[in-house]
Amino acid sequence: MMKKKSISASKASLVFFLCQMISALDVPLDSKLLEELLQPPTITQQSPKDYIVDPRENIVIQCEAKGKPPPSFSWTRNGTHFDIDKDAQVTMKPNSGTLVINIMNGGKAEAYEGVYQCTARNERGAAISNNIVIRPSRSPLWTKERLEPNHVREGDSLVLHCRPPVGLPPPIIFWMDNAFQRLPQSERVSQGLNGDLYFSNVQPEDTREDYICYARFNHTQTIQQKQPISVKVFSMDSLNDTIAANLSDTDIYGAKPVTERQPVLLTPTGSTSTKVELRGNVLLLECIAAGLPTPVIRWIKEGGELPANRTFFENFKKTLKIIDVSEADSGNYKCIARNILGSAHHVISVTVKAAPYWITAPRNLVLSPGEDGTLICRANGNPKPDISWLANGVPIAIAPEDPSRKVDGDTIIFSHVQERSSAVYQCNASNEYGYLLANAFVNVLAEPPRILTTANKLYQVIADSPALLDCAYFGSPKPEIEWFKGVKGSILRGNEYIFHDNGTLEIPVAQKDSTGTYTCVARNELGKIQNEVHLEVKDPTMIIKQPEYKVIQRYGQVSFECIIKHDSTLLPTVIWLKDNDALPDDERFLVGKDNLTIMNVTDKDDGTYTCIVNTTLDSVSASAVLTVVARPNPPFDLELTGQLERSVELSWIPGDENNSPITNFVIEYEDGLHEPGVWHYQTEVPGTQTTVQLKLSPYVNYSFRVIAVNEIGRSQPSEPSEQYLTKSANPDENPSNVQGIGSEPDNLVITWESLKGFQSNGPGLQYKVSWRQKDVDDEWTSVIVANVSKYIVSGTPTFVPYEIKVQALNDLGYAPEPSEVIGHSGEDLPMVAPGNVQVHVINSTLAKVHWDPVPLKTVRGHLQGYKVYYWKVQSLSRRSRRHVEKKILTFKGNKTFGMLPGLEPYSSYKLNVRVVNGKGEGPASPDKVFKTPEGVPSSPSFLKITNPTLDSLTLEWGSPTHPNGVLISYILKFQPINNTHELGPLVEIRIPANESSLILKNLNYSTRYKFYFNAQTSVGSGSQITEEAVTIMDEAMASRQVDIATQGWFIGLMCAVALLILILLIVCFIRRNKGGKYPVKEKEDAHADPEIQPMKEDDGTFGEYSDAEDHKPLKKGSRTPSDRTVKKEDSDDSLVDYGEGVNGQFNEDGSFIGQYSGKKEKEPAEGNESSEAPSPVNAMNSFV
Repeated sequence: MMKKKSISASKASLVFFLCQMISALDVPLDSKLLEELLQPPTITQQSPKDYIVDPRENIVIQCEAKGKPPPSFSWTRNGTHFDIDKDAQVTMKPNSGTLVINIMNGGKAEAYEGVYQCTARNERGAAISNNIVIRPSRSPLWTKERLEPNHVREGDSLVLHCRPPVGLPPPIIFWMDNAFQRLPQSERVSQGLNGDLYFSNVQPEDTREDYICYARFNHTQTIQQKQPISVKVFSMDSLNDTIAANLSDTDIYGAKPVTERQPVLLTPTGSTSTKVELRGNVLLLECIAAGLPTPVIRWIKEGGELPANRTFFENFKKTLKIIDVSEADSGNYKCIARNILGSAHHVISVTVKAAPYWITAPRNLVLSPGEDGTLICRANGNPKPDISWLANGVPIAIAPEDPSRKVDGDTIIFSHVQERSSAVYQCNASNEYGYLLANAFVNVLAEPPRILTTANKLYQVIADSPALLDCAYFGSPKPEIEWFKGVKGSILRGNEYIFHDNGTLEIPVAQKDSTGTYTCVARNELGKIQNEVHLEVKDPTMIIKQPEYKVIQRYGQVSFECIIKHDSTLLPTVIWLKDNDALPDDERFLVGKDNLTIMNVTDKDDGTYTCIVNTTLDSVSASAVLTVVARPNPPFDLELTGQLERSVELSWIPGDENNSPITNFVIEYEDGLHEPGVWHYQTEVPGTQTTVQLKLSPYVNYSFRVIAVNEIGRSQPSEPSEQYLTKSANPDENPSNVQGIGSEPDNLVITWESLKGFQSNGPGLQYKVSWRQKDVDDEWTSVIVANVSKYIVSGTPTFVPYEIKVQALNDLGYAPEPSEVIGHSGEDLPMVAPGNVQVHVINSTLAKVHWDPVPLKTVRGHLQGYKVYYWKVQSLSRRSRRHVEKKILTFKGNKTFGMLPGLEPYSSYKLNVRVVNGKGEGPASPDKVFKTPEGVPSSPSFLKITNPTLDSLTLEWGSPTHPNGVLISYILKFQPINNTHELGPLVEIRIPANESSLILKNLNYSTRYKFYFNAQTSVGSGSQITEEAVTIMDEAMASRQVDIATQGWFIGLMCAVALLILILLIVCFIRRNKGGKYPVKEKEDAHADPEIQPMKEDDGTFGEYSDAEDHKPLKKGSRTPSDRTVKKEDSDDSLVDYGEGVNGQFNEDGSFIGQYSGKKEKEPAEGNESSEAPSPVNAMNSFV
């Protein structure tokens, strides 16, 4: 939410100066001008026409006036000159016409009653005040009178007259008792407008002796008291007793009982009356009626409606009040008093008259010699007022003649005025209800133009807002005003400017290019004057990031942003408000440069936050609402109603929802009888519901509480409701989860879930346990047990089905008949083993076993399944026994076969089968022997390559850990790997199974070979193991074999070579572009360093080296570097791509030490990468 307002000093000056020019026709407000211009007197302050004074204080009659030269003052009293110098009690204030009559030093106010009028006069004319009627206030005492007690019959009407003394002004009337307590008023008893106290009908309680009327005279702050009036009301019963005591038995006596009467108006009397009220006053019409029952008053206007918004009823509708009446309110107003017996009415004819009121009051004229003008005086009233003119306080008919003026009724016309035509004219409009008197002067002046606005005044406004440049002026005749921009600018015209009559120049939409100097020129026939003012247009202040609506949980932290942009020449101030008031004086409110942060938010922080940015020229603001949410407050005022045996209605009042609507209410209960202090969930209802009908259980001492829930969370629980104890009853339900399971072969254990406390429905909860053997014509056996959950039946046959039931009962009776369940007596171990066990071997690792089921009768319990025990006796290939580890497979249910997975090939196994019930396992079947056929062997346990020579390598290996059959041979495959990591032709050799080493001869020197080695049975070949090795050049070189690619000196050398090549390339590029030789290059060619000669571009040595290629994995058909150099990274790649890595190194005699890693080909290598380390010969070959 954002609102913006511009505070323009020029606009405020315009409003001020418009007022200035209106009053400039009277007296210009410029102080210098006031000292120089002549002006007739103007009355500025005077006492009211009807002036009631306090006779105890001095009388001050005000008369103030202005004019140039300053006016002198005189007074008339009752139409004749009042010589104040002859009365020592009267003084006139200095430089004023105000009279002070000294009453406090011996004067009497009554001596100065009369009509006073003040005259203010100077050489240009005379102004007069209203006729001021001075009257001292009066607060006379009540005349002493003897007041007789009022004896009134019950039900009759009564009027207690006040008749206060006539005071000035009239007093305010009220009735009180001796204790100064106001007497109560009602439709039956009320005070009239005249101060009398009216009783529509009296009641016995109206009897009292201290009805006192008081009159308060506000002007003198005095209260006068009437003598107390006594009222005694006789009831019909007491009156009958009095009459009976004074009459004989033969006389007829008996007062009539209180009878109801139809309404009769007590005031006004008769059926019609009239009322005259003056326009603008308050019209008060009154009707008070007698009757029993007390009548009710209603008002209508005949032929129309009572005026809306101005009509009020007072005094229990007995008074009709219409404010600010006008002639349109004239008419007939009817009051109707009505009770059950009838009605009475009265019509008041209202006529609204009017004292004179202005339509057009005469206004001062400032004219130049030779100009024309008019004074208009128009007034209205009822009856229409008479208009009369005076000149300088003298009736115009007898005033000195002025050829320039002509009186035409309510208008005076002036033509070709001269300076002697200056005067003050008075217009008097009067009728029988009052008069109006107005002074208006004609001031004939001949003055050259004057500019009253300060020279070189600076105006600053905001762009796109109005700019108002003042040129307050005065002159007679009235000067013409022109505006220019700049020193030599042309006159300003056009729709982009507005020229006001008071000289102000308005630029409706000021822009940046409106900045500059503006010149105002005022000229008339007597002269010319100009004034310069300056305008600066500033960029508007804007809030570019406004605070946003925030919802925050209680005790959280929230921040509002207020980022502003403003003119660089203006200094903004930022103020934060909360709900249009200053921020609380709280350290939790942190005001930053462009934000407001509230820490540890509380509910009181909820509200609207406004960021106000003020500069000297404009103000912008933006607001955002902060809503603080929290868990609701707990409900309160819990009430239980409609208590029945099995239900009750709970109602509550929700607590404050804390700005997050309540979604639901959770009702909990406490059973004070069975589980005191433990609250249980009962039900929940929507958040719009505050009552709920709750179902109850017997014999529970209930208390309820309610929890309110909203999106933030759950409220604290409400205070508990009152307790409600329900009556006892038979149990409604029986125990659940009844079971019969034997724990021993000769018993039956019956168990159940006991009823909870509130489910017992009464005291003395017990259980009736019944059982009988199923499918046997036995009678039910029953026993009643205490509040337990188990009963054991002994001496039962083994595993026999029983029908069981458990029934709840308490002191009031039994629960409904329970349902029956089937249980079994205790189980015993199975008696026989499965027969006809058969094994079918499917392959070398899987077999299928079959058996015949045992008869169910021999199971002697619940058949749970069969267990197959099997174990490996020995491996057929090794003929060696080992620790027997039996394995067990369980097949649930009445199955007759199962699969045995995970067998070892070429092995001998045994198995047996047993039946299982709830008690345990039965006897085992006879052991069954079966054998698994041969399978493929595992990989050789290791492959080690030793004794590298120029043309041979020695291979050693270990037999497979799991031969899985009879080995018939080993298969060796190998192939060379060239410098580009390309594989050479593959050679295969078959080796007898009883061999464990092999020397490979006729190999190429300094060549890497890759080997693949696996074992073979009659079934097939097993998984292979891989290894790599390198033949050497000679023994000396082999002994110094190191990986130079990892040496520091080699890496440094390579970096230096690369840097030198880069420099040479740059030199060649520059030389080629310039088309000539480069001197330094010539010197280098002449003095070449022999150590770097092999690195010349035409050498080609480095042409085939590619670092990128070294990191590519070695795959089929891939290339290796032509220099046959294998770096550390290359070794990693080869281990990954060609199989299992080795952990090894060359020993002192040149032999290769390695260990088989046991991983398949293509898996990542582990251990020391030096197994691939090339010899120094290979590294050096790359430079050949």
